Amino acid sequence: MPTVNLNYGKLKNSYLFANIAERVNAYSALHPEQHLLRLGIGDVTQPLTPSVIAALHEAVDMQSRSDTFHGYMSECGYAPLRSAIAGYYRQRNVILKDSEVFVSSGASDELGDILHLFERSLDVILMEPAYPAYADANVMDGRMIHYMDASDANGFTPPPPQESFQALIYICSPNNPTGAVFTRDLLKQWVDYANQTGSVILFDAAYEVFISEADIPRSIYEIEGAKTCAIEISSLSKTAGFTGTRCGYTVIPEELVRDDMNLNAMWVRNRTTRTNGVSFIVQHGALAVFSDRGQKEVQELLSVYRMNAKNFMKALDEAGLKYFGGRNSPYIWMKCPDGMSGWETFDRLLEQAQIIGTPGEGFGKCGAGWFRFSMFADQKDIEKAGSRIGAVLK
Repeated sequence: MPTVNLNYGKLKNSYLFANIAERVNAYSALHPEQHLLRLGIGDVTQPLTPSVIAALHEAVDMQSRSDTFHGYMSECGYAPLRSAIAGYYRQRNVILKDSEVFVSSGASDELGDILHLFERSLDVILMEPAYPAYADANVMDGRMIHYMDASDANGFTPPPPQESFQALIYICSPNNPTGAVFTRDLLKQWVDYANQTGSVILFDAAYEVFISEADIPRSIYEIEGAKTCAIEISSLSKTAGFTGTRCGYTVIPEELVRDDMNLNAMWVRNRTTRTNGVSFIVQHGALAVFSDRGQKEVQELLSVYRMNAKNFMKALDEAGLKYFGGRNSPYIWMKCPDGMSGWETFDRLLEQAQIIGTPGEGFGKCGAGWFRFSMFADQKDIEKAGSRIGAVLK
């Protein structure tokens, strides 16, 4: 009788970032004078906005006085913050109850925790290339994963499969790593498929704020029928620079029912059993993001990353290089030229241009021959990388 979860033994070695670090360290040892242009990691570089910083300081001061001190928070989230997030959705004509919004410590944490709602025998539909944690979290639980090929042939946004079966379906839009976005019509196909088969969609909306085109949905609940088949998970990490502060939110509509069980009520029970909630200080800071001033500051912050993408796409266009993303996403997914692999491209960019990105092979077999650049990098580094990339890959 096993005493540990043997599914951990089925995980593939996560060599991607270790391999990148090894190659970068070896290069730096030989060339310590070189400044490396880091366009690989999806971490933000702009600091928290003034209104958030002010709110965090205010919350710390509140904790120093008995009349404003907060101890344990509601496990499901600070009521004013839940209400503010519901109001944020109303701006896009998505009507949610405050009780359908749950505050989390970030999208990555929630994407793992949410799996407690589902049987380990439930299959998974995963479109590849994909954020590696989607697969790993389900391998740990012993689920069967059905991989769907996403490629330039289908714009990295494949339609539902011909075969109908009940599954847990992952959709990330704007997508990490490809930068592709799902159209309204295509999302409707997936919503219809989920409702017809009794599946549940996990919609990763961590990058929704980067969508600039009016007809591209930023929430799956903009699609008719989504409230009976989808859970949406989002984050303030890339929206407002909370990667080191940790706060996000999850939406589970009360209409979402499977096997006569209400998933909203199940998640309330899960949170009240398994967590003590997110700290008051962090949630008070997050509340400032949804104020009028906070939203204006967020747009100013995001304009830096959007300009990064605009400048880098211009450089790729001038070099005649094919790519996806950038317009509605902080990621640019480039086709490696001359039949090179992602790792060959990595080595050439590092050695000849001091540019660091992420080989597509790290996101699954469908990522082979592609390369991801993050637009969260320093502005000056983006400009330098743009001026060099054409000479190296043209």
